Amino acid sequence: MTATGRQRRLAHIDYKWIALSNTTLGILMAGLNASVLLISLPAIFRGIGVDPLAPGESDYMLWMLVGYTLVTATLLVTAGRVSDMYGRVRLYNAGFAIFTLGSIMCFFVQGQGNGAALQIILFRVIQAVGGAFLMANSAAILTDAFPPEQRGFAMGVNQIGVLAGMFVGLLVGGVLAAIDWRAVFLVSVPFGIFGTVWAYLMLHETATIRKHQRLDIPGNVLFALGLVLVLVGFTYAIQPYGNSSMGWGNPWVIGEVGGGALLLVLFVIMEGRVQDPMFRLELFRIRMFTAGNIAGFFSSLARGGLQFILIVWLQGIWLPLHGIAFQDAPLWAAICVLPMTVGFLIAGPLCGRLSDRFGARYFSTGGMLLSAVAFAVFLLVPADFEYLPFGLLLLALGIGQGSFAAPNTASIMNAVPPEHRGASSGMRATFQNVAQSLSMTLIFTLVIAGLSGRLPGAMYSHLTAAGAPGDLATKLSGIPPSGALFAAFLGYNPMATLIPANVLATMSSSTQTTILSNSFFPQLLAGPFLDGLRIAFMVCVVLSIAAAAASWMRGRRYIHDLEVASAQADSLGEPVAVEGSAIMPAGE
Repeated sequence: MTATGRQRRLAHIDYKWIALSNTTLGILMAGLNASVLLISLPAIFRGIGVDPLAPGESDYMLWMLVGYTLVTATLLVTAGRVSDMYGRVRLYNAGFAIFTLGSIMCFFVQGQGNGAALQIILFRVIQAVGGAFLMANSAAILTDAFPPEQRGFAMGVNQIGVLAGMFVGLLVGGVLAAIDWRAVFLVSVPFGIFGTVWAYLMLHETATIRKHQRLDIPGNVLFALGLVLVLVGFTYAIQPYGNSSMGWGNPWVIGEVGGGALLLVLFVIMEGRVQDPMFRLELFRIRMFTAGNIAGFFSSLARGGLQFILIVWLQGIWLPLHGIAFQDAPLWAAICVLPMTVGFLIAGPLCGRLSDRFGARYFSTGGMLLSAVAFAVFLLVPADFEYLPFGLLLLALGIGQGSFAAPNTASIMNAVPPEHRGASSGMRATFQNVAQSLSMTLIFTLVIAGLSGRLPGAMYSHLTAAGAPGDLATKLSGIPPSGALFAAFLGYNPMATLIPANVLATMSSSTQTTILSNSFFPQLLAGPFLDGLRIAFMVCVVLSIAAAAASWMRGRRYIHDLEVASAQADSLGEPVAVEGSAIMPAGE
C-alpha cells in the first residue's frame, strides 16, 4: 500500500497520535527487554549451566549486561545519519524487524555452557542493531509529526514507555524465569511483530530527504572503533587485575581507553573536513543543542550507574535484613524502586507539556537541582533504613529526572534543522547511552574504592566471630569486592557462593546456620558499602549541579522552524502566524 493510500485509510485519525503510539510501543519494548534480562540472569545461567562467578566465567555475565548498551551506543549516530539519507520511517521499521528477529533467535539458543552464553551475547547484539535504529529515529519521527507547541508533551509520553516497559519486564521476567529461562526472550516478540506490521502499515515519511548525500565511511569506522575501545576498556576496568580490586592498572585497559580516545580525536578532526559528515559538528553552534546535550550527558552520568548500585543496596543488604530470601530479592528490589518510576511518570508528561508553553530552561534546570538535593539527602540515609523516607527520596529523584528529560529532549530536537533531525536524535541518544555506560564504571569504581578499605577487615572479623576457621577467614577476606557485589546483584547468597561445599561441611551446624543466614552477609557488607556509596552520592550531587548549570545556559526558547519562518517573513515585511504544525506568513 502506498503512503497516499495509508493516509486515506487513516484520514479520521490525526497522524501525530499514530506516530506517538507506535514510537512509544517501540521504546516500551526496548525497556522491557533490558529489565527482563536483568531479573532473569540467575535463571538463564542455571539453564545453560554456567556459573558466572566462577574463575574465568565473569566475562559472560559482564557482556550479557553491557553488550547491548555498548553496541547500541556505538551505532546510534550512524543509524540517525543513515535515516536522514534513506528515510526515518523506513529505518525505524527495519529496526523493529531486526529487534524481533534477535529476540526469536535468543529463544532458540542451542546447547549448554559457554557456547550457549556466546550465542545469547551474539543474538543480543542483533537486538542492539535493531534497538539503535528504533532509538535513533523515535525522537525525530515525533518531532516531524508534532507541532512545536506539543513536542515536549509527546517526548514526555514517549519516555513513559521505557519506564513502563522496565517495570513490566521485571514483574513478567520474574514469573517467566521460574517457568523456563527461554521464555523470557519471548516477552518482546509479540510487541515486535505487532510493532513491525503496524509501523509498516501506519507510518509514512514526513521528512524531506535531501538527495545525493554520501555515507561518511571513514568517519563511521573511526567513531565505532574509538567508542568501542573506550567502552570496552571502561567495562574491564571494574574487573580485578592482579592484586588490585579493579583493573585500572591493566595495560590492556590503559591501551584500550587511550587508543580509543586517540581515534575519537582523529574522528573529530576528520569530520570537519568532509562534505557529508556523520557527526554534524556545525550543530554545536546552536546554543540550545549544545547545552541540552551537555546537560543530558551529565544527567545520565549521575543516574545510570546509580540505579545498579541502588539495586545492589536493596538486594544485598536491606531486603535480606528484612527477611527476604536472596533469590527473591531481585523482584522485591524492583517493587521497592517503584516510587522513582511513579515520580517520572508524573513529572515527565506534565513538565513536557508546560515546557511547550514556557520553554525548557526552568523545568530542566529545576529538575536537576531537585535531583541534586535528593542525592545530597541520600548521604544521611543509613544502610538499614526506614522505607518511607527512602521511598520519598526515590519519588523526589524520579520527579527531578522526569522534569528534566522531556523538556530537554524537546528543546534539543526543536533547535535543529528538519533535514538533520535523524542525525541530531542519534547524537542526543549517543551522549545519553555513552554516559550511562560510563556511569556504571564510575559509580562502581567509587563504591569498590570504599569497600576495599574496610571489607577485608569486616569479612575476617565476622567470620571468625561466627566460628569459621582462621585460614578460611583470611582467604575470604582477600576476595575482590566486585565478586561480593555481583553475587548480591544476581540474587545469590554470597557466602554460599564463596565458601566451597566441602569446607562448609567441616563447620558446626550452628556456624553454618549463622554464616548462611539472611543477615550475616548484609551486616558485614553494610558499613564498607555505605562508605563507597556516600562517595558516589557526593559525585552525583556535583554531576546533577553541572547538568543544571548546562541546562540554564541553553538560553531563551529557540525553535528552528519558527526562527527561519520569522526571518523569511521579516525579509518580506510580513508577520508570522503558527497554525498547528504549519508555520506560514500571516494571511496565507
